[in-house]
Amino acid sequence: MLKRPVRSIPERKRGQVLNLDVHQDSRPDPVAVTRISLIIPVLNESAVIESTLSSLQPFRKHGHEVLVVDGGSRDHTVQLAMDGADRVIHAPQGRALQMSAGVTAAQGDVIWFLHADTLPPPHADDLILDALAQGVWGRFNVRLSGGHPLLRLVEGLMNLRSRLTGIVTGDQGIFVRREALVAIGGVPCQALMEDIELSRRLKRLGKPVCLREQVISSSRRWEEKGVLSTILLMWRLRLAYALGADPERLATRYYTNTNP
Repeated sequence: MLKRPVRSIPERKRGQVLNLDVHQDSRPDPVAVTRISLIIPVLNESAVIESTLSSLQPFRKHGHEVLVVDGGSRDHTVQLAMDGADRVIHAPQGRALQMSAGVTAAQGDVIWFLHADTLPPPHADDLILDALAQGVWGRFNVRLSGGHPLLRLVEGLMNLRSRLTGIVTGDQGIFVRREALVAIGGVPCQALMEDIELSRRLKRLGKPVCLREQVISSSRRWEEKGVLSTILLMWRLRLAYALGADPERLATRYYTNTNP
């Protein structure tokens, strides 16, 4: 078990979005990690952000922080997030850029990335801190919210793949010790597959701790364009990325196929 309660952490200097100013005065030992900074990148998420933040209030009461990083929403996302987050940060649009900006602003010893449409399990903070007594990074099992039978296949394969290969997707709520993120150069700055690249780099430091507790992720992106067609699209994109395709070009293909 890692030490409680949360200790006070001084403000750090702010850097540019791509210049992760996340150094610490001393390297924490394996039992000194006590505060988590949860980073939620958002863009036009007014339909879901309130329920996500509501589920995170016990997390805040335990002394951890929630940072919402907006990439230029044109709906009411920012206004809706104000009461439920410790800070709302503005950053250039792009999930990797927003994640990086959140890391720069974060004050915790642990960084946890969560999608705006994903709900954590109860006592997620305790689960994360206990997991990081075993390794430097990890993830949760994911459960997709919809009832389509193919979604059970999708989530099952995602969970199995990450256990076998150490490649984790953003849907699974990646968490990492801050100094480990610094050691690999921060969040990979690319237009798509930033979660895959982040996993590849973190694997050099050790295997992910794979928790069986579930985050519940919305299945909306699978259902809007059809579950089967979305599965095939994602497989094609991941194969192309594995073969060396440019993430910028893959992002163009992805958003062309997924935007209404």
